[in-house]
Amino acid sequence: MKKLIAGILTASLALSLAACGSNDKSASDDSKKDAKETKLVVGASNTPHAVILKKAQPILKKEGVDLQIEKYQDYVLPNKDLDSGDLDANYFQHIPYLEQQIKDNGYDFVNAGGIHIEPIGIYSKKYKTLDDLPKGATILISNSVADQGRILTLLEAKGLITLKDGVDKASAEIKDIAKNPKNIKIDTKTAPEMLVQMYENKEGDAVVINSNFAIDAGLVPTKDAIALEDKDSPYVNVIAVKKENKDNEAVKKLVDVLHSKEIQDFINEEWKGSVVPVSK
Repeated sequence: MKKLIAGILTASLALSLAACGSNDKSASDDSKKDAKETKLVVGASNTPHAVILKKAQPILKKEGVDLQIEKYQDYVLPNKDLDSGDLDANYFQHIPYLEQQIKDNGYDFVNAGGIHIEPIGIYSKKYKTLDDLPKGATILISNSVADQGRILTLLEAKGLITLKDGVDKASAEIKDIAKNPKNIKIDTKTAPEMLVQMYENKEGDAVVINSNFAIDAGLVPTKDAIALEDKDSPYVNVIAVKKENKDNEAVKKLVDVLHSKEIQDFINEEWKGSVVPVSK
């Protein structure tokens, strides 16, 4: 009887140890799995940037990248946080803005890849076309100097003004206007994130709004704007990183996924021309 009891106890102990060994192996496997994942923290504007990143999250998960998205409402903090190391990358700015930020602040940033274009639009509660704008009409535009060259180029393309010959259009200013046949008054006092509110309040005769703010407010640029920037705009929104991280594998995977057919199809279906994917 004693031998039988001893045998039972020995068998029970063996099973217990086997079970512990099995759990330890499982935990070890999970640990190895977690160790293979690389955390990538990316700062982004709410729309469309964060929405696009959210769509890319599960794809990147399969690639071993744990994408974490930090949302921002302004254009200043994402670069400050990238510079300080709080972010691994950011996705909110177009190339001319990035270049100006590097010049002004000495950031050691590079463009890791262009993802999409957001054509800016001219909106009006009072007029249905640009031709309807009266002489002396007031157009409200962003107070961001980095935006103004782009906006003036749009106004020129739509026939409202003519810029001086030889002017670098990316950095054009109000003083660079050569002709203004309708004597349009261009108001540069408003912060870009407030322009939607100015439009809703019927301030001015027309308002030029960046598409990310327009979309975030429920506007559909291709339907609500009375004029829209051409789709071949050079103002491509990019993934920005510190120069030292340009060849980081997780960053490369992020850019590759955002250039994938699945994500580009999603952008086209979601915004129907208000946001245009690129693959460069």
